Amino acid sequence: MATNEHRRKALKNILAGTAALGTGGMMTSFSYVNDMQMQTLKGNINHSVCRWCFNNLSVEELCIEAKKIGLKAIDLVGPKDWPVLQKYGLESSMCNGAEINLIHGWNDTKYHSTLMKNYTEMIPLVARAGYKNLICFSGNRDGKDDETGLKNSAEGLRQLMSLAEKHKVTLVMELLNSKVDHKDYQCDKTPWGVELARRIDSENFKLLYDIYHMQIDEGDVIRTIRNNHQYIAHYHTAGVPGRHEPDESQELYYPAIMKAIVATGFKGYVAQEFIPVKADKLGSLRDAVRICDV
Repeated sequence: MATNEHRRKALKNILAGTAALGTGGMMTSFSYVNDMQMQTLKGNINHSVCRWCFNNLSVEELCIEAKKIGLKAIDLVGPKDWPVLQKYGLESSMCNGAEINLIHGWNDTKYHSTLMKNYTEMIPLVARAGYKNLICFSGNRDGKDDETGLKNSAEGLRQLMSLAEKHKVTLVMELLNSKVDHKDYQCDKTPWGVELARRIDSENFKLLYDIYHMQIDEGDVIRTIRNNHQYIAHYHTAGVPGRHEPDESQELYYPAIMKAIVATGFKGYVAQEFIPVKADKLGSLRDAVRICDV
């Protein structure tokens, strides 16, 4: 996920688009540009990209470029932009807009009433649009120990599971590092997230394993994926250190990681979430997808 500053900017206007959806027409088929020269991919990975990383482009411009590259989806898009994705035949692979922010989350009971309202309204919208995943966050520790955070999070999220199951929507909590980017964030280790999933005990609650974040906070990425893949619904990528292009300049070898993900039988999405530093930002995205296309 983005830094707090980037994410706050990216989330400012998401909820504003919810009311515009109305009660019908979300699944209307739109035609899209037919003369795009699409990059040929192998088909073992469902590729996506996070919207906020390419805010220099409009949503429509990003959709056009995504189609050329061969992406199937765009991550972290709220309701107001879903019709644009549908116009180009792209999925919203990780929906957002129900969360308060990254620091005020399910681990604190004082936010439960707001979160319950937000997610109760958003889950049916996600389902109506034909999407499957809706992001959520633990929030910061703010003095809470791991057990208190687990107890509070499980208590709140369990209340949503029947609604999520009814609409076939999965709530997906992201693992974020608390060492560099998200100081004090509680869901910063895979074992904490896995324990929460076990307590909730529903196929409609899973984890977003952000490879960049977990390399920073715990490492041992491939073994962790192999041992916990049943709790993981989604992956994010970026280079370490720096969160830039996942190329030969950084320490993660993404072809091996992607092969490990494919070997688990994973059928969800892998979304690029790096901050490009090269002048040709879309070239960086094409290269990242190629590196991860195993």
